[in-house]
Amino acid sequence: MFRLPHLLRFLAIFMVSMTLFLTVLRFAFYSYFSDPLSPLSTGDFWMSIWLGSRFDLRMVVIMIAPLFFVGWIPYLSPFKNKIAKYFWLGYLTIIFSAYMFFYAVDFGYYSYLGTRLDFTATRLLIDFNTAMEMVWESYPVIWIFIGYFSVIGIFAWLVNKLFSSLCKRENVHYSILKKIVVGFASFLIVFAMGWGKINQYPLRWSDASFSKHPFAAQLTYNPIHYFFDTWKNGRVSYDVNKVRDYYDVVSSYLGVVHKDKAKLYFKREAKPVFTVGNKPNVVIVIMESFASYKSSVSGNPIDPSPYLKKYADKGWYFKNYFTPTVGTARSIYAMLTSLPDTELHGTSSRNPLIVNQHSVLEDFKDYKKLYFIGGSASWGNIRGMLNESMDNLDLYEEERYSAPRTDVWGISDADLAVEANKVLEKEQEPFVAVIQTSGNHRPYTIPENDHGFKVRTDVPLKEVQKYGFASLEEYNSFRFLDYSVGLFMSEAEKSKYFKNTIFVFWGDHGIDGYSQHVPPAESTSNLGLGSFRVPFVIYSPMIKEHKVFDTVMSELDALPSIASLAGISYTATTLGRNIFDPQFKDSHFAYTMMNRANPSFGIVGDGYLYQTTGKFEGLYKIDGKDPMTDHSKEHPELFNEMKTLTHGLYETAKYIPYFNKRQDAHE
Repeated sequence: MFRLPHLLRFLAIFMVSMTLFLTVLRFAFYSYFSDPLSPLSTGDFWMSIWLGSRFDLRMVVIMIAPLFFVGWIPYLSPFKNKIAKYFWLGYLTIIFSAYMFFYAVDFGYYSYLGTRLDFTATRLLIDFNTAMEMVWESYPVIWIFIGYFSVIGIFAWLVNKLFSSLCKRENVHYSILKKIVVGFASFLIVFAMGWGKINQYPLRWSDASFSKHPFAAQLTYNPIHYFFDTWKNGRVSYDVNKVRDYYDVVSSYLGVVHKDKAKLYFKREAKPVFTVGNKPNVVIVIMESFASYKSSVSGNPIDPSPYLKKYADKGWYFKNYFTPTVGTARSIYAMLTSLPDTELHGTSSRNPLIVNQHSVLEDFKDYKKLYFIGGSASWGNIRGMLNESMDNLDLYEEERYSAPRTDVWGISDADLAVEANKVLEKEQEPFVAVIQTSGNHRPYTIPENDHGFKVRTDVPLKEVQKYGFASLEEYNSFRFLDYSVGLFMSEAEKSKYFKNTIFVFWGDHGIDGYSQHVPPAESTSNLGLGSFRVPFVIYSPMIKEHKVFDTVMSELDALPSIASLAGISYTATTLGRNIFDPQFKDSHFAYTMMNRANPSFGIVGDGYLYQTTGKFEGLYKIDGKDPMTDHSKEHPELFNEMKTLTHGLYETAKYIPYFNKRQDAHE
């Protein structure tokens, strides 16, 4: 009977056991995060497990590689030297601890953002104190640490037990020739396990994109492997030749009159085409994580946002409004600049080369500009972006309010509503103000001073989950944000500025999830439009007629359209368009992008979405029963039009920020 030396037996047992353990964690990930409304097919599930176990095995190979290569040296062998044994026990325990740390963070990261841990998470280190405070308030940190150290302790005990058990057994002795043969064969086996494929090229993270179902790739990734794969790539850089290739398409889409492909000229002087008053005030309320499918304006049966619906029913409601990306800092960047944030590893607000941008807000001449945030504008470097892009901005943060701090996100949204209104009541008109809420976030705090808000406990958890919320806490947090909007408006209605003000409300981004009352395309397990579609409502006493708009609109279009309503002429230098301009009436699209190592991007049009992930692309029907069916062959002209525009907007969005400084916009 052929027997292996102690070292190879140890490594074989360790690799099999460790790989099985990581596979169990993969099953746990699937059990916790899979969408029961849009499950993986059996084939996709087992392919994800198979590919994922190969990624896991590679990480195990990396873990044991030092022991494999030097453990045969007598004084470094854990089976011949007691000190070496404890050295390798310590080494394996430390590496295992690091691996388990990645898994723990990955689990929380996916729970929070609906994507696996990638290099963009390092942005949390920039705002470390805020991030750690949010984690402390959102998760059972003490129990997590107890579990974490318990698993490490069990691992160290088992490894030590395996070392000791093998040491008690007689080792085998090979001839020199057999040592060479066995050693070389072992190297080939370990190398093949690390390579991951019988192919010229090794197993790569892109192999995870084998299915059109987005969760298949998420299930396949190994969090450690994926994190360092995303670390390899630097910031997004533009390709001027590609921008020039798409210039004719993009410049025509934007309505550029004086085209110049050589200079890549995108500037337009825009005049208002539809106004509602003479120099009205403008108040923009940006609502945190306010996905359309979660809100009452979408017809959600558990009525999470009656106050927003009240003003949507009185004013103008845009039902097909989309943010270009997911994430608050990205949304503020898009609002301010009318550009999608194309950064993959971090956010554009943190890139010092491009924080100085011309904004349509700067063209509100003679307007006082105010910005209210309940917490700190240091998060995501929003402060730097705001101050670099506007002169004389009056920025209000938590330390300027009399209300107490509620949690990591600063004062509550209800207190923010009251505090902002107090300031606006004293302002000389005209003014433009942005109120950025942030409370609809873990840890979903309802403050002691709730301003009369009533927590609902009468809705069963199953009903809450059926219509888009993970828990009663999230449901009530969403309701509290809506209540804060109602509180702000009730206070504003008592003020002098109310009658001459345009109020605009929209969600900063959608969020991963699904509700049974909306089309399947909203689900992240399908087209994922729920991560981008948010309510957009315009209300003003000057608006006399209620309207519902089916027109597709992007967050990039928000400020240009608001400027037109306010009668403001402005210089357009980026990708935003006035939604009310008749020259665009037959061409309304909204760019969307998931910022990750293997990004998916596309544009939403009238009833269809073009989307590409690199490996897969297609034209998908938004309201169809099977949204993953590709209709590109049925509508080749529409497919080619949307594909070309998508790539054109993407390449142009990477280029413009480096040539859009506000001091250059009017030259």
